[in-house]
Amino acid sequence: MKLAISLICLALLAAASGRLQAQEEGDLQKGRALAREVCAACHAIEKGQPSPNADAPAFEAIASTRGMSGRALVVALQTAHRTMPNFVLVGDELRGVIAYILSLKSRD
Repeated sequence: MKLAISLICLALLAAASGRLQAQEEGDLQKGRALAREVCAACHAIEKGQPSPNADAPAFEAIASTRGMSGRALVVALQTAHRTMPNFVLVGDELRGVIAYILSLKSRD
């Protein structure tokens, strides 16, 4: 009986975490559009482009950085940088830009 209850609890947790992850994923196309509007003056936002500002890393390079994750990008995008304008992305905007950046990750 305890084993059955444990298995049911594990199944419910797995289902809930899948729904939570789906809610956390952003709209890639909206993220790309926002990146074009807000980020493209400094960063290369498309694959294979050089950044207009040599000091601003290309989104493709950011995405391909070892260990890069959505969580790491949340921290990076919500931390002030001396050389970056203080844009405030929240909610769907933040999730969308993160989804777009991560979509550029090189698939070796």
